Amino acid sequence: MLIKSSSKWLLLLSLLAMGQAFAKLPKGIEKVTSVEGITEYRLDNGLQVLLFPDQSQETQTVNITYHVGSKHENYGETGMAHLLEHLVFKGTPKHPNITKELTDRGAEPNGTTWTDRTNYFETFAASDDNLEWALELEADRMINSFIAKEDLDSEMTVVRNELENGDNNPIRVLLQRMGSVAMDWHNYGKSTIGARSDLENVDISNLQAFYKKYYQPDNATLIVAGKIDEAKTLGLIKKHFAPIPKPKRVLRELYTEEPIQDGERMVTVRRAGDVQVVATMYKAPAGSDENYPALNVLSQIMAHPTSGRLHENVVKKELAANSFGFNFQWAEPGVANFMMQVAKDKDIDAAKMAMLATLEGVKDSPITEDEVKQAKANLIKQFELSFNSSERIALALSEWVGMGDWRLMFLNRDRTEAVTTEQVQAAAEEYLVNDNRTLGLFIPENDFDRADSIKRYTLAEIKAKVEGYEGREMVAQGEDFDPSFDNIDARTAYVDLDNEAKMVHVRKETRGDSVVMNIRLDLGNEEALFNQSVVGRLAANMLDRGTENHSRTELKAKFDELKANVGVSGSARGASISVRTTHENLPAVINVLDEVLKKPAFDAEELEVLKQELVVSLEQQKQQPTTQVFRQLGQHLDPYEPGHPRYQMDIDDEIEAIKATTADQVKAFHKRFYGGQNADVSVVGDFDVNAVSDSVKKVLNGWSSDVEYQRVPAAYSAVDSINKFVDTPDKSGAAFGAMMRLPIGDDHPDYPALVMANQMFGGGFISSRLANRLRQQDGLSYGAGSFFNASSFDELATFGAYAICAPENLERVEIGFKEELQKVLDEGFTQQELDDARNGVLQNNRIDRAKDDRLARELAGFIDLDRTQQWNKKYEEAIQDLTILQVNMAFNKYVSADSFSIIKAGDAKKMVAE
Repeated sequence: MLIKSSSKWLLLLSLLAMGQAFAKLPKGIEKVTSVEGITEYRLDNGLQVLLFPDQSQETQTVNITYHVGSKHENYGETGMAHLLEHLVFKGTPKHPNITKELTDRGAEPNGTTWTDRTNYFETFAASDDNLEWALELEADRMINSFIAKEDLDSEMTVVRNELENGDNNPIRVLLQRMGSVAMDWHNYGKSTIGARSDLENVDISNLQAFYKKYYQPDNATLIVAGKIDEAKTLGLIKKHFAPIPKPKRVLRELYTEEPIQDGERMVTVRRAGDVQVVATMYKAPAGSDENYPALNVLSQIMAHPTSGRLHENVVKKELAANSFGFNFQWAEPGVANFMMQVAKDKDIDAAKMAMLATLEGVKDSPITEDEVKQAKANLIKQFELSFNSSERIALALSEWVGMGDWRLMFLNRDRTEAVTTEQVQAAAEEYLVNDNRTLGLFIPENDFDRADSIKRYTLAEIKAKVEGYEGREMVAQGEDFDPSFDNIDARTAYVDLDNEAKMVHVRKETRGDSVVMNIRLDLGNEEALFNQSVVGRLAANMLDRGTENHSRTELKAKFDELKANVGVSGSARGASISVRTTHENLPAVINVLDEVLKKPAFDAEELEVLKQELVVSLEQQKQQPTTQVFRQLGQHLDPYEPGHPRYQMDIDDEIEAIKATTADQVKAFHKRFYGGQNADVSVVGDFDVNAVSDSVKKVLNGWSSDVEYQRVPAAYSAVDSINKFVDTPDKSGAAFGAMMRLPIGDDHPDYPALVMANQMFGGGFISSRLANRLRQQDGLSYGAGSFFNASSFDELATFGAYAICAPENLERVEIGFKEELQKVLDEGFTQQELDDARNGVLQNNRIDRAKDDRLARELAGFIDLDRTQQWNKKYEEAIQDLTILQVNMAFNKYVSADSFSIIKAGDAKKMVAE
């Protein structure tokens, strides 16, 4: 067992180690500053480098952030930053197929574009080879990307499809319209994805000029985090980035500034749909402003979905189905957003008036000390828990870099901790006022109340705010843990709990003393659960909505105080509780869960809130093409009789069943079915085994269900294939789905071969037969791929494919799918495809084992299967031993062109291209 040193001793050792490293910096690299384990360097060509070593995870993350986003776009060029992000994945002369390289190495990559920045990142299994490959790739595509006309022609339609798919979301559309109304001159008022006309007509020379101007080392921040050797990493960075010369052009700081808003504004969107939305948007200070943390606390108080004032004053009074809010924390003054979804049979004006009274009524209903305390606890908890993962911090740093300086992340935390009730009250009275509001109406007024304190900061002013900032002592660093099968098994221990339950755990030192836990409860049997699906689902969803001793709000505050993220989910057949917290807090969290599981309040008022949320969500799904496609495919392929625990109800029938369920029925279900017998518990991370075991035993001891548990099997059914179309009027995007069932489980000899076949057909990151055809070649779909999964308990597997597209392209998508499928059946996959896919899958599996939450979920699932990591080891050995002949034979054995059922959904009126 590792022995923890005192924090002062660790800090001294860290400082000595850093001092030795800095003394040996490669020529041309300058150390700038270091804060809480993150160290900033700068190359002579202007490249900013942030290194965040974390030996506790067997992963590495490379994230390069360019200081360019949608706010830098000119007239006629909206969406250019985002479109360029897509083209940078199209390759360079040295890396002509980037997406394939990412897939082959099992990376988890992406690129994102926002208002102030664009970033590209990849997380991969830690190795010197992977790290150098990633750094060389990012250095190469910084200046050598093709940005070619032929790529623009194909990718433009893909991005347009992304725009069309987003156009199906009423909340996204409303936010876009409100932004354009709220902002008079600043580009923050334009959607990052851009105007359709700009996407369709942009000249390739404009994109090339944009790329050459902004994709340069002096306009970029390279972030490398995870299991890295700092000195080696700096050497690799110098090797690949230092040869890139600093450009001669000068980037001038933007100067457009929004005027102070002088009256409420209105926007109304009228489209087909089933849910009403009310939203308010208030101008807000910049992310670096001293007043921003107070606004952030205020947003939590007003809009937290379970305990906020909007929830209490509007949702609980059944004027709206749900409420939520969020701020856009930007480099320049941005906006705070508050939204509510209202059922179509409810009065939207009543909801609107209650919303405005809540948001803008703080003078009559002042902010309280308890509200501020709870909101701060939640925000600080989220920050501290996020810092336990170097990968999450590596990606989050992009936002703070975009705001002006990465150290703002820590300064914002400090300011949040120091926020007072008076500051939050002042923020509410300053920003949440009618003259600073954008809403769905216009009402003239003479009594002006303007937020005239908002100002824009120059980069120099932002730098001045963090000048000399040193931060705090680093969190516990954790151990260098080897996620190999044998090591995980060697570190895995089992505890027999009370009530025939079992606990499996992997004890290790983790960053920030973090720990994750899963508790799984199995419920009922096929006969007892007949006609109980909806009641059982509501019972599971009500568990964390209040207990006999604590209201929902009090329960949330308790978990915040314990720095715990707790998720409760389930169905009639079982419930699952996930926990992420710290060493010292886990026993106390389990004690609270004892009350959550055994003494839920099942408050009638809270149940009505939940029912309304579910009904509104289902109403939305009725018009969503993708939901319709896969819901109907599931109903066709799994023809269980109505009432069966696995039966998939029609949406309208499910809505009626939810509405008809009473609190007494939910209570009766819990009393009859819930118990701790045969519970499965897994714990991974830093924890006291005896203390946690005792706490779990206290939960399970003597707590038994009245109904004997027997797993409800999933049965394979041979059904005829179908091909049908579902009309979803007024939806810009459409969806394609194809699916079939196979009578095999994951212990079948053909399972590894089918896993690899799926990876090659459509499972890779934009690099597979299907994605290459529908996205890369034909430019029809933003998202296209395939999936394959098999049960660990039953002889039942699913193979399917999907694509989103414009309605007029549905026929071409179906043709492309069928042609690629037939090509595999006729010609088979190639040896090179198998070698590349195999390498990618195995490396990605290693990432799964390196992540504590994923490992904990797997360990819990393995208990009933009586499996250890040796099962995974044999499975991966089977993948290693596969021949291309075995893969092609397995694919042809189970798959044929006629075996798939196909459903397409979209607006029938748009099926013919304009």
